[in-house]
Amino acid sequence: MSFLAIEWNPSLGIDLGFFVIRWYSLMFVTAFLLGLHLMKKIYIEDKIPLEKLDVLFMYTFVSMLIGMRLGDVFFYSWDYYQHHLLEIILPFKKQVGADAIFGLIKDWKFTGFTGFASHGAAISIILTMYFYAKKHLDKPWLFILDRLGIMVALAGFFIRFGNFFNSEIYGKETGSSFGVIFKAAGETVARHPTQLYEAFSYLILFFVLWHLYWKTTKKEQVGYIFGLFMVVLWSLRFFIEFLKEAQVESREDWVFNSLNTGQVLSIPLVLIGFWLMFRKVSKK
Repeated sequence: MSFLAIEWNPSLGIDLGFFVIRWYSLMFVTAFLLGLHLMKKIYIEDKIPLEKLDVLFMYTFVSMLIGMRLGDVFFYSWDYYQHHLLEIILPFKKQVGADAIFGLIKDWKFTGFTGFASHGAAISIILTMYFYAKKHLDKPWLFILDRLGIMVALAGFFIRFGNFFNSEIYGKETGSSFGVIFKAAGETVARHPTQLYEAFSYLILFFVLWHLYWKTTKKEQVGYIFGLFMVVLWSLRFFIEFLKEAQVESREDWVFNSLNTGQVLSIPLVLIGFWLMFRKVSKK
């Protein structure tokens, strides 16, 4: 085995004896708590009442979960869910021979929600922020998106790190002595740690956006920071996808035998970002 290949086989999480705090869940919570703390600094700078921050948290959290779930259902797994509609909203899967729960659910087994898609979250959060800005801020839709995009870039760093701990969404075989062997996933060859490629790319993007907000006048050009966020994040996602293993059988590499589902969904988001950055804004 090559000395350049890292064997990755982490524990499920922090074992407290009576409960295990999973690494992915810990990364998820950290992203929200740190994002909330930094967003508080931004609200103070913009002289926005801090009680409106609690509402923002709820809007973002709920819309993200719903969007991630529906994104996986309709973008990646519709072939399955069109025949199992109840499983879209229930954390159960029908399974012949599964035990009933209190005699109420027969042939169903609790599995939790097992599919999420970041493209779905992007769409749902953007749409939800329209109602938040209109109802609670009395400011332009893009005003809040400029600021929220900074936090989403940071959240992407933690969430992809969580994927790395879960040994999921990893890359193709490197074909060389470089890479990570995801032992927890049953792998025996070195693969691209695409989760880390994305994670650190998003972290750099966060610092760039944070700098633009605090050290430049770009925040006064409403929509520019969010546009840059869209262009860079989804471009990164587009190119890193070339190194990833297919996430859905028979639906990957379905455009020109090259582009997969995630890449196709990224293209319009990148174009929207360019439009936001370079559109003409009325001085009024």
